[in-house]
Amino acid sequence: MFAGISLFSTALKHVLKMTPNVVFVLGGPGAGKGTQCQKIVEHFGYVHLSAGDLLREERSKPGSKYGELIETYIKEGKIVPVEITCSLLERAMVQSGKQNFLIDGFPRNQDNLDGWNKVMANKVNLQFVIVFDCPLEVCTERCLKRGTSSGRVDDNVDSLRKRINTFLSETRPIIDYYAKLNLVRQIDATRPEEEVYKDVEHLFQAGAGDN
Repeated sequence: MFAGISLFSTALKHVLKMTPNVVFVLGGPGAGKGTQCQKIVEHFGYVHLSAGDLLREERSKPGSKYGELIETYIKEGKIVPVEITCSLLERAMVQSGKQNFLIDGFPRNQDNLDGWNKVMANKVNLQFVIVFDCPLEVCTERCLKRGTSSGRVDDNVDSLRKRINTFLSETRPIIDYYAKLNLVRQIDATRPEEEVYKDVEHLFQAGAGDN
């Protein structure tokens, strides 16, 4: 239905001579995913690919064929079709020229998971899935505070309510799926960010950081 989704290109095979390592990062809106990803990038050299940021960037590009559609989905708190998201992730991986990737905020529903498994799962090494566990009332408070300065159209009460409902109904089952594969690493994200990072750092020192 959407153009741009394909198997890894020749360029990707050339740039990534070894199987790329991927860590998924999941959690409710405002759980601190972006903050912790930045620390992982600084200390372990991973490339941070935020599905949400990639979509927002694409939305703002003049003349983007996906821009208006992405805008509508984000404002409604809905999940953008997987064909678009996978296409943007693949392009970002190719352009980075790197080996290790954090994919933040993806997969968020069954459609995302199915699309990933069909197109990219057999081309990467999924190391584990970090889940930042944070009560949704805390997430809401954080997002509303962030919204006073972020300029994000989805940091408001109406969009947050929809995003939280989406997380509960559609993303939680994905976490359960990976938990059954023993890939989920759950972290208490209610604490100060430095305390949270101590647990994150331990995960990467124990495994992912060596790849």
